Amino acid sequence: MHLFWEHGYEATSLAMLREAMGLTPPQIYNAFTDKETLFRKALTRYHETEIGFALEALSAPVPTREAIRRLLLGAAEAYSRPGKPGGCLFVSGALAASPQAQAIADELKAYRKASEAAIAQRLAKGRAMGDLPEGPSVEGFAKYIAGVMNGMSIQARDGASAEELRIMAQTALAALPAEGQNRGASSKE
Repeated sequence: MHLFWEHGYEATSLAMLREAMGLTPPQIYNAFTDKETLFRKALTRYHETEIGFALEALSAPVPTREAIRRLLLGAAEAYSRPGKPGGCLFVSGALAASPQAQAIADELKAYRKASEAAIAQRLAKGRAMGDLPEGPSVEGFAKYIAGVMNGMSIQARDGASAEELRIMAQTALAALPAEGQNRGASSKE
């Protein structure tokens, strides 16, 4: 998982996998069939072990603005953890995909779209609860938040610190309408 995360799908060679796993090529193929299957298993493992911050943030029983704050700040921390490759595997794994790896690029795109849909679902819930005012479409704002997170991932790959990523997160939060904004008449009449 870490090799694919650090180098991407195509740049991770069989020799690198062999060395990291301590297996011969026939053992790798017997266990995983091919590199693509191994990569998919790595994606599943990444989803299970590395994005808990996002699942927790989006499901937390807190106001929408707080959920999005936790999501973005969680990304800042997760994408810059010491001892782990920078960024997000779902973003960095396909940055240099060739036409031969289109199926992998499509799968990574599906993970990114699922994340965007989860953000949209949380925003829609907030709007229905009344803690997210009318304004930009839920889908449009979810696309913006996902885009910020994708950008944070790339910045982390380029060496941005957790603090630099937190500043990006805070800047993005400034675009989120304040709770209670546009809720009707003011109580100071």
